[in-house]
Amino acid sequence: MYKIKFLLPALALCCISVRAQQKWTLEACREKAWQNNKAIAVAEKTEEKAGYESNGYRANFFPRISVSGAYIYTTARMSKSVEGNYLPTFVPDPATGQLKPNLLTKPDGTPVIGADGKPVFGQYAYFPGMKFDLGLDGTYFAGIRAEQPVFMGGKIVSAYKMSLVGKDIARLNRRLVRSEIIVETDEAYWLHLKAVESRKVAVAFREVANELLRNVEDACKAGMKTKNDVLKVRIQVNRAELQLQQAENAIRLSRMNLCRIMGLPLVSEIELAESLDENHAEISRTTDFTARPEYSILEKQIELKNQQVKLVRSDFLPNVGITANYGYMQGFQLNGTPLVDKTSFSALLSVRIPVFHWGEGLNKIRAAKTDKQIMQLQRDDLNEKMELELRQALDKYEESELEIALTARALEQAEENMKTSRNHYEAGMETLADYLEAQTLWQQAWLEMIDARINRRLHETYYRKAAGGL
Repeated sequence: MYKIKFLLPALALCCISVRAQQKWTLEACREKAWQNNKAIAVAEKTEEKAGYESNGYRANFFPRISVSGAYIYTTARMSKSVEGNYLPTFVPDPATGQLKPNLLTKPDGTPVIGADGKPVFGQYAYFPGMKFDLGLDGTYFAGIRAEQPVFMGGKIVSAYKMSLVGKDIARLNRRLVRSEIIVETDEAYWLHLKAVESRKVAVAFREVANELLRNVEDACKAGMKTKNDVLKVRIQVNRAELQLQQAENAIRLSRMNLCRIMGLPLVSEIELAESLDENHAEISRTTDFTARPEYSILEKQIELKNQQVKLVRSDFLPNVGITANYGYMQGFQLNGTPLVDKTSFSALLSVRIPVFHWGEGLNKIRAAKTDKQIMQLQRDDLNEKMELELRQALDKYEESELEIALTARALEQAEENMKTSRNHYEAGMETLADYLEAQTLWQQAWLEMIDARINRRLHETYYRKAAGGL
């Protein structure tokens, strides 16, 4: 009694949860796939990285400021001694006021020449000698440095524009990955719905076959049918059971595949909200493929190659830059007294002009231009393929619409044919084999109609992707 009281609320909750189970629309499945797909996450991170790189190249337009400092500790010293000696003297000239050698002269005014052949001075000053002791210990400096490129041959501008193009390509690639995820999700969604609808056909076919088996078995007991007829119907029932099992397997596998794409556990039970009986909205037929992200990516790659030509050319154009330094230095002691103890400012203007490189620059520029021409040829070839793909996708979509009309008519005729065959069989005007064949044709017509409706949904997605509408 207590177990029953405990199980009743649990069963009620299970029933409520089943009733409240979410029905997944196609758009909801797409959103779930975008949120959990690793490829779209990689594309988003790639776009984010391209934005950071673009900001990094933009920083090259502004001055680079750095602070540096150094301290020297060393026991090495440099010593030098200068011996004492006698130094000649000079006296002012009363006429000009300028200093002149204080030479010893003869009475006639000519200089006295010593034994070494040099003039003799009247007076000498004595230099006692000096010892020089130079030390680097305790020397340090600190300063701030600013570097500003003035003209780099267009290298900075070209590199920045290339980063902007790379950012656009990353954004377009994310859109391309998004469209591919939509196609993959739509395929999984509609194939799962196809499996669900095929199961309905298998169940209906099994019911018809079982009903016929009961009637034939009853007729056989009454002596109106042979055992051979019973065996023929049993074969039909076995075929129906096998097809039902195949449909169950197809439902399970297609559901697992859809869960995988959406990032759900593979054992999740999901129910689709779409059906094949819903009215289908017409699509706008166009043969313009320029809205596709692939087309825009090709155009951006051409632009990237054009900037690459300018970047190569900049290596062989004049470069001009300015560098400014402001700092403080203390050290270089001479006999215990610092020689340097002050701040200073310096500025440097540098110019580099390439003159002759044995044709290196010309050949590199030609190679870059040739690479651009190769990309243009590849773009033209891919554009033709995209135009062909769009035309083919539109033709397939229009064929699928016609196929729906034809299969719907065929199904209606097959249903009428099976009813007529059943009436004739029951009236004894038709053989059992003919009635079994009518059942098989009815089942095939129903399955073909499901295939046609699913194909229209899939070809609609393929066409929208080919036209850049996803």
